[in-house]
Amino acid sequence: MSNAARRIAALDDLDAAALCTRAGDLLDALARITNEETTLLRAGHFQQAGHLGAEKATIAQDYVGISRSVQRQAERLRSEEPAAFATLVSGQERLATQLAENLKVIATMRRVTDDLLTDVAQTVGRTTRATTYGANARMGAPQAHAARGIAINRAL
Repeated sequence: MSNAARRIAALDDLDAAALCTRAGDLLDALARITNEETTLLRAGHFQQAGHLGAEKATIAQDYVGISRSVQRQAERLRSEEPAAFATLVSGQERLATQLAENLKVIATMRRVTDDLLTDVAQTVGRTTRATTYGANARMGAPQAHAARGIAINRAL
């Protein structure tokens, strides 16, 4: 049996109260870190929000694993721990709303960043040219040292 299969079996073998408690703890942790990230992004603290990424990914991965176990054990949990199971369901609905808001803020931030970078690239890439006539009664030639543009890595 693989390590993953052993972890899945261990989760499925937990008693109903322990499984609900563990799932609830992870749900709360994921909601907390998602809310913290959204708040930081809205406040413009992008670097601080970026530092939450690894922790958020770890919690989300753990939550996905336990939520699958909860799905597999739903009938048992519903009959043995109806109140805890109902709390998990309502918590999941709140988390879904919170994640949608988080993704909206991230998408907005990315769109604004892309627009700013595009504007900067276009401005930097413009050729610098005199707008007045020189001593020889001619418009100045474009300056050779003018920047030709910048590269933008959109993979991030």
